[in-house]
Amino acid sequence: LLLLWPLMHVSATVPEPCEVDDDNFRCVCNFTNPQPNWSSALNCISAVEVEIRGGGRSLHQFIKIADTDLKLYANLIRTLPLQRLTVGAARVPALLLFAVLRGLGYSRLNELMLEDLEVTGTPPPPPLEATGPALSTLSIRNVSWATGGAWLAQLQQWILPDIKVLNIAQADSLAFSCAELRTFPALVTLNLSDNPGLGEHGLTVALCPHKFPALRELEVRNAGMKTPNGVCEALAAAGVQPHHLDLSHNSLRATAPGAPGCVWPSTLNSLILSFAGLEQVPKGLPSKLSVLDLSFNRLNREPRVDELPTVGSLTLDGNPFLDPRPPTHQEDPNDSGMVSACASSTLAVGMSGALALLQGAGAFA
Repeated sequence: LLLLWPLMHVSATVPEPCEVDDDNFRCVCNFTNPQPNWSSALNCISAVEVEIRGGGRSLHQFIKIADTDLKLYANLIRTLPLQRLTVGAARVPALLLFAVLRGLGYSRLNELMLEDLEVTGTPPPPPLEATGPALSTLSIRNVSWATGGAWLAQLQQWILPDIKVLNIAQADSLAFSCAELRTFPALVTLNLSDNPGLGEHGLTVALCPHKFPALRELEVRNAGMKTPNGVCEALAAAGVQPHHLDLSHNSLRATAPGAPGCVWPSTLNSLILSFAGLEQVPKGLPSKLSVLDLSFNRLNREPRVDELPTVGSLTLDGNPFLDPRPPTHQEDPNDSGMVSACASSTLAVGMSGALALLQGAGAFA
């Protein structure tokens, strides 16, 4: 922030766009004024969480920062308490973005979110080794890049390889250049939710083989998935072995008759299929699961035991067959071949806390 001082326009008539909470912990800046008071950003210098939104304007006026030798300010940057940073609503030259990342390499920054950005121009030559921040979480939402599918490989060159959680939503392109992409050795959670145009083919392209060796949780909510079998094939093609897979909020349908089967990863023990419009339990699910969530679908009857995997905890809440209504001659609530509604409700209650933890891990709104 001190580096911006020579470029800041100070005016007593312009209201302060940056507000700090009473504990001086969180600082939010919204530069929507036609003549923004950029110097107000100095109010955030002692905050742990900082959110800066540029009002949709170009930040090209700060491009001179890209030529600054940030090593001169390394000791000062290390004293900043900044741990979580959100930058949004602006057009940012790639030269400026990567220069800022280089400077943040001296900071304590742990979480970075880029949101509603347009990254313009050609990026600088890659460094000999990553010198940016040691992030644990990187979130990208609605960011367009002039370099197309090469953006993740370019961004990866400016952050240390310790990242554990990667969230990418409303992406301009998920057709990554796998040949240029480096391995994410520590990445545990990959969240590709809220990319409705992705689909199973796009998922196959995005999951570059052998780039995510530590992956345990894969989130693809509202991502254009069509069948669980198609997702299984994408996982097999990429060679990823997740333990938890969330396919909720996709319009899923049953696998077409005669379609080839697929072998699910042996590590998979939690499968979320809630809010997926399912009218029956899909065939070809993993044979054994610790958690299976089929809540809030369109199941008009209780699933038979032979339709389900061997499952430790099953959730069926929110399906039509659980609506309170008198049984008809077509429904025998004492049928021993059916999973009882009472049992499913008990399982659902028992799993509610665990599922909340699983679904909350790595998710972002």
